[in-house]
This record gives sequence, C-alpha cells and structure tokens, in this order.
Amino acid sequence: MNAWQRCVVVSVAILVLSSVGWAQGSGSLSSSSCLACHGQEGVKDSKGHSIYVDPKEFSSSVHAALGCQTCHSDVTEFPHKLPVKKVACSTCHATEESDFQVSVHHLVMKSASSPACLNCHGNPHTIVSVHDSRSPVYALNLPRTCGKCHGNPEVAKEYGLPNVYSMYIDSIHGFALTRDGLLVAATCTSCHGAHKILAPNNPHSPVYRKNIPATCGACHAGIEAKYLLGAHGKALKAGVSDAPVCTSCHTAHSIVSVRTASFQLKTTAKCGSCHAERAATYHDTFHGQVTALGFVVTARCWNCHRPHEILPASDPQSSIAPDNLQKTCGQCHGKVSKSFVSYDPHANPHDSTHYPGLYYTARFMNFLMLAVFGFFGLHTILWFIRSMVERRKSGGKGEESASD
Repeated sequence: MNAWQRCVVVSVAILVLSSVGWAQGSGSLSSSSCLACHGQEGVKDSKGHSIYVDPKEFSSSVHAALGCQTCHSDVTEFPHKLPVKKVACSTCHATEESDFQVSVHHLVMKSASSPACLNCHGNPHTIVSVHDSRSPVYALNLPRTCGKCHGNPEVAKEYGLPNVYSMYIDSIHGFALTRDGLLVAATCTSCHGAHKILAPNNPHSPVYRKNIPATCGACHAGIEAKYLLGAHGKALKAGVSDAPVCTSCHTAHSIVSVRTASFQLKTTAKCGSCHAERAATYHDTFHGQVTALGFVVTARCWNCHRPHEILPASDPQSSIAPDNLQKTCGQCHGKVSKSFVSYDPHANPHDSTHYPGLYYTARFMNFLMLAVFGFFGLHTILWFIRSMVERRKSGGKGEESASD
C-alpha cells in the first residue's frame, strides 16, 4: 500500500467513525475504532514514528480486554489531539511501580523516552501473560531478556559488572533451563526478584549475604535445613558476618554440578580459603596427595565432615564424633576397626605441643635425609676431584690404560 492509498483509507476511516462510531454518543471509542487507523501498516505520526498496532497481536494481548481508552484516557474526541500523553503503567500496576521505584534499575534509568516497564515486557500493545511462551519474561526467555543489558560488554564496563549472562548460561541452572527446558530451574528473578531488585549490599535484598540461604532454600529446602543445623548456619544466625553461605562454595552465577570432577577437585581449595591450617595438614596426607594428582575417587573435606550439616567433633550428631568415625570412614574403607579410626587425618608435623612424637620423628627424618644426601653429595664431589687428579697424572691416558 503506497502513501496515497493509506491517506484514502485513513480518510475513509475518519469519515465512517465520525458519522457512525463517535456519533452514536457512547462517550468512548472501541478498540476496533482506534485500529481503523492504527491498524494500517506503515502509519506514522508527524515525526515519522510508527504508530502501527498489529490488530491480531493486540487481540491476544493481556491489555486487549481493557480497550484503548483505559490506557489512553486523554483521547476524548475523534480525531484526537496530539501529542497523546505518555501512558502511566502505575495506574493499574501500582505495586509493581512502587517496587521498581526503589530498585537498582530505576537508579540507572537515563532514557525518559523509554518506559522502564517496556524494556523487559516489550511492546505495550503485544504484552502477553508471563506464562505465555511469547513473553520476553517467560521463564525460557527471561535470561536472554536480562542478558540484553547484563550480557552487554559496554554496560558491564560502565557499571563495573561481570558478564553474568554468560556465567548463568554455562551454569547448571542455565543448562537445566535452556538445554533441558525445565521451567522449575532457577532464573534471574528466582534469586533477584522481578521488580524490586536491590543491590547485594542492601539488607532487604534476597541476595544479601544473610538472606542467601533462604533464597536458595526456596528451591533447595532440604539442603537449607541441613545447612542451618550445621556450624556455618549457626554462625550466620549468631551474627558472624563472614560465615560461609551457599555462594561462598558454589559461587553466585557460575554454579556447576557437584558431581563433576572439576568441582570435586576444587573443594579442598574452597574449604582451605577459610581453614588454611587444616587444608595444609590434609595435603600432607595420602588423601591429599592423591587429590593433588587429579584422582576423583578419594576422601575430601565434605566426605568426612558432610557438605552442609557440618558439626564439630564434640557434637554427638557430627560425622566426625568419636562414636561415628567407624561409620564415616567405612563409607570408603568398608568395615573398619576402632584402631583404624584412631588415625589423625590432620596431624601437624610442625606442632610440637600437640604432636610431639610426629614433630620429632619428622625432624629426625629430615635430618637423616639431609645427612644421606649430604654424604653422597660430598662423596660424589671427592670422587670427581680424585678422578680429575688421576687423569692429570696419567696425561689423559687413564681411560685408555684402564681399557687395556
């Protein structure tokens, strides 16, 4: 349809609406009346901006039942005056608007001509339910929608943010959603919320350190319960600000399956970031040395201490309590005796106070090793000197004479 044909169509529509639609005295315009003009492809305003509304898409949107004038309440005559006022989504969505006003997104919004709601929900005339697969905020589409900003290198650089989109997509949550199509998999809004997205250092944020166990527990309820019973959870509830939480061990976005070798081989380093002395003594043991060689099937911190319900040895419920050690070690070693579990996996050869026997034995072995290497080193040097002296005496014929 060329420009002349569009003018004819719009003119006819105006005449028809003036004589029929508006003249009926109903006091309002029906959506079909508005679409008589705005439903024409290529229609634009005086500034050249498209004001086209696809009738088919609009009819299937959540706003279709409301009619055009519910949002465009300033349109009270036909043809209507220009410019038309900007639509305020808060008229109907007051709660969402108030939540957005305190969010980090509101703080960084710069473009007044681009309503924040539409950045995520799309064209106002084609907005469908969040449960509709066509929606930009449908679970399967949400990461890509958030990734428009959080996967943009320029935005990341401007606000000092990591590229969390790529991290999420490569995580176990991202795989579950995009590769396996599981709608129950955690998405951006599962952890950060939908409208009231707050900074991680805000105490009211779902990803504030103290709130993280509850946030993750919304899906991982059983693990949260075990965590809260453990030493880490008790420390967090007691107000220890640096007590480990879910993200301390699993990270925030790059979460991988705990069953993978890459995760299991890194667990001792994770635990060692807080328990450095214990990690050092572990690395001195057979278990630690085998782990350093890259073997997966060997005991690590969580095999003995449990991954979440971590308790001190003094607690009867602890997996490392004296009465429970046979069962704990027996997970790998089968039926074991009491003498077997008397082995100390964290014995420190540098601690003469608590491990005097080990300390002095280690010192003796170090002295013996140095003495043996020193003796044979000195022996080798003396032998070399003697051979050079003999070679000079024989005029370099020592070897030939020896061969004869």
